[in-house]
Amino acid sequence: YSAGDYTQRGYFVFEPDIAYHRAGRPGEDAVDCLEPAVAAAAKAEPGIDSSRVGLIGHSWGGYQTAFVTSVSKTFRVGVAGAPLTDLVSMANTHYWNVGMPNQPILETSQGRMLKPFYEDMEGYVRNSPIWRSKERTAPILVAHGDADGAVDYHQGVALYNTLRRLGKPAVLLLYPGENHGLAKKTVREDYARRMRHYLDVHLKNLPA
Repeated sequence: YSAGDYTQRGYFVFEPDIAYHRAGRPGEDAVDCLEPAVAAAAKAEPGIDSSRVGLIGHSWGGYQTAFVTSVSKTFRVGVAGAPLTDLVSMANTHYWNVGMPNQPILETSQGRMLKPFYEDMEGYVRNSPIWRSKERTAPILVAHGDADGAVDYHQGVALYNTLRRLGKPAVLLLYPGENHGLAKKTVREDYARRMRHYLDVHLKNLPA
């Protein structure tokens, strides 16, 4: 993914910050930041078509993309690389790349939940993309390496299966042997090409 590649193709690329202001609501805080950020960008740049906005993220950004595009109507399409999709099951797996359980990451690091899931089940569920799938209207492309040692690729498989069961548009890309970041040049090129095409289809009405 290259911002320059997209701007040359007529896209406006915007990278807003996320301000987390409520414990236990990481997905909802992302929505609260991204929706007004897009509105402000569209107001400042009249050339932006606010009815054709996509969201891209990887890892924690993939989680934010999966969650925000589930509940927000601001975004027409999402591309989520290695996303966390179920915070409960994620908390009970390991970050194999460094050899530690995920509870600290979910509770006191990026997740900012502050409590274990058994003390705030409602918050964990409410902020998990998979549990908000019935609300989703935006199609999503999910990509994972099947050797991901940070976010178990079954997180993406579970979201994909749930959306397909609901009859909602979703694509899953699974790259054999790839870890949390895609390493092989051919794989990176494939993902970049498919991501660009997916966005073109849903934002520029190109044929699939």
